[in-house]
Amino acid sequence: MTTVLAPVAHLGRMTLAMLASLGRVALFAMLTISHLFRPPFYLKEFAQALMTIGYFSLPVVGMTALFTGGALALQIYAGGARFNAESVVPSIVAIGMTRELGPVLGGLMVAARVASSIAAEIGTMKVTEQIDALVTLSTHPMKYLTVPRVLAATLAVPVLVGVGDIIGIMGGYLVGITRLDFNSATFLRNTIEFLEAWDVGSGLVKGAVFGFVVALMGCYYGMNSERGAQGVGRATKSAVVAASVMILATNYILTELFFTS
Repeated sequence: MTTVLAPVAHLGRMTLAMLASLGRVALFAMLTISHLFRPPFYLKEFAQALMTIGYFSLPVVGMTALFTGGALALQIYAGGARFNAESVVPSIVAIGMTRELGPVLGGLMVAARVASSIAAEIGTMKVTEQIDALVTLSTHPMKYLTVPRVLAATLAVPVLVGVGDIIGIMGGYLVGITRLDFNSATFLRNTIEFLEAWDVGSGLVKGAVFGFVVALMGCYYGMNSERGAQGVGRATKSAVVAASVMILATNYILTELFFTS
């Protein structure tokens, strides 16, 4: 009987551990939000985080969006040719980039770059007892380390998403006029006519949520890093994995809210 129930017990332990982890993350998120509106405010840390997360992420987000837009145009053209619907390429590229691919791929690229960096930095500070030194100096670690990074990511990622949308549509445009024999004016006109304000706006809202998730996961796993180099490595890996999974899950929830009547 014990052998039969062992897999069920193992599944139950995994479920309880997952729920406990989600609860700890939720409490950490609520604590972070509560500190966003209470002084002191560390503007220098915020500006540095904004530069690191936003400006220095532009190349990877831009290159990802450019090639994604081009590949999307080729795929839509190949699929549309089966139904004599090649003319939908400009509109589908624009809608696909602004609603889904721009925010999701931008969020995942930022997660790979930023969540790992934040987790490694804060985890190293914990291992070397720099966080304990902050407490000794009457500086709240949450206010000094977490809040500036979370706020900076929440504000910077929507800008990155907007830039990625433009570059991605440009990638589709370049492929359309050079490889698929589209007329330049027709491609641009179809893009503008079929693209609505909410298509862009929903992607920017997703970008803000994804930025919050990425920085939160980096800070959470950094703050809870175990001692030693292996602990910092595990925290870095866990931050990227958790941020990526949460981005995909949150994207589905937001899409359900935004586009399901």
